[in-house]
Amino acid sequence: MVNFGKVLMSDQLEEWKEYYINYKMMKKKVKQYVQQTQDGGSNHEQVLKEFSRMLDDQIEKVVLFLLKQQGHLASRIEKLGQQRAVLTEHSDISQVSQVREAYRQVGLDLVKLLRFVDMNATGIRKILKKFDKRFGYRFTDYYISTRANHPYSQLQPIFKQVGIVAVAGALTRNLASLQDHQGSFMSIYDHPSITLKDPIIEQINNSVQKLTHSTTFLQFLGQHALIIPEDVQASSEDLVDDQSYHFMSLMLNLVNTFLYMVNTYIIVPTADDYSVSLGAAATVCGVIIGSMAVAQVFSSVYFSAWSNRSYFRPLVFSSIMLFSGNLLYALAYDLNSLTVLILGRLLCGLGSARAVNRRYISDCVPLKMRLKASAGFVSASALGMACGPALAGLLQTEFKIYAVTFNQNTLPGWIMCLAWVGNLIWVWISFKEPDHFAKENAVNAQSSDSGHGRNDNLEGGLAQPLLTEAKERQGENADNNENDPKESHKAATSIAAAYRLLTPSVKVSS
Repeated sequence: MVNFGKVLMSDQLEEWKEYYINYKMMKKKVKQYVQQTQDGGSNHEQVLKEFSRMLDDQIEKVVLFLLKQQGHLASRIEKLGQQRAVLTEHSDISQVSQVREAYRQVGLDLVKLLRFVDMNATGIRKILKKFDKRFGYRFTDYYISTRANHPYSQLQPIFKQVGIVAVAGALTRNLASLQDHQGSFMSIYDHPSITLKDPIIEQINNSVQKLTHSTTFLQFLGQHALIIPEDVQASSEDLVDDQSYHFMSLMLNLVNTFLYMVNTYIIVPTADDYSVSLGAAATVCGVIIGSMAVAQVFSSVYFSAWSNRSYFRPLVFSSIMLFSGNLLYALAYDLNSLTVLILGRLLCGLGSARAVNRRYISDCVPLKMRLKASAGFVSASALGMACGPALAGLLQTEFKIYAVTFNQNTLPGWIMCLAWVGNLIWVWISFKEPDHFAKENAVNAQSSDSGHGRNDNLEGGLAQPLLTEAKERQGENADNNENDPKESHKAATSIAAAYRLLTPSVKVSS
């Protein structure tokens, strides 16, 4: 993999060399900070403040140069606009060609400026990522959110490109006007569907799209709270790399959903007869059926928290719990124990991984596939609800193998035991843990092998807020968490949170 510092040095324009971020210097500084922290020469708060100040200075240098260049381009476009106005009254083909070429030269300079911004934006992302990796912090979140949302933000000119887009719009409009200078004066704003066929404009559009709509860039914006258009914000926060998407893992989550709903409703036609055969009233079937749903409320708490670290292990645990619960449900008939029967249903409810299934779709399925995956989740649930009672209707038989009874009451349990064993084997063979979990586990293993000395040095810093101001913000943000859209991505840590997870509220606005 080519070192970014070398790429920056080779691709930067010589005449603008002094205005690029000094990535090499900042990289050396990060190494120095790590060494100073390990040696005890600097505390974490001091390092964070020095790094923030250094990065602020570098960004300010880039932004001021960017604004200066935008001003030069705007001045040139203004002068060309005066010439174009004269041509509308006295048309001269040779002069029109000269003005058009002058506009195109401005366009070429704009493309150079876009590449300048792109290179510096990439450098900012990479140095923040390197700092987080070396120190084990989530400093990027703090830095981007505080700088991007500040009234005097210097990040917005880099990441929003408002001025650059305005210059591109002026170029496009004027070139379109020159192409149709004989009288109709078509405006790009009146006809947005009509695109100007000009090589320079196409280069500008490609450069802008690369800077603002590339997958990695939008993912960075969404994850680190930069201000982006409202209609893009919700989707960009959860953007998933197509290469990390694993279809079979999604299918296994949907199969888990389907089997769980079958498991829930397969006993409904025979639950009353089962309770009577064990000496209880027929109405006890309500307890038998409902106990699984009650246990699901509790299971959603630990499954939701567990999904912060893994999806594979919760699915394996779910299959084991559901196998055990159905085994007890089936054996309760020969044991003549209503307690064993209800205990089996409770174990089934404690094996509910529906919170994991839904979160996998939200976190690990690409945006373009997420709607289909969500529809698949709903369809799998509905199909399971329908297939459960229908399957029970086919199990009207009775026989014994040794001392174990197989009849309409116990066969649903035995059938589901086999289904969950098959599901467990399938998950074990085919499920692929998402890449971000695999990388996190590898980093944790590497850090644990490197010795306790480094961990001891960082442990105190990780427990502290990144900056002193961050501690003050915690109290202010506590009152606003209720309506925070990011809350929906957090794990449930209480029964109340689990209830909200299972029954999301609906907000109606007038």
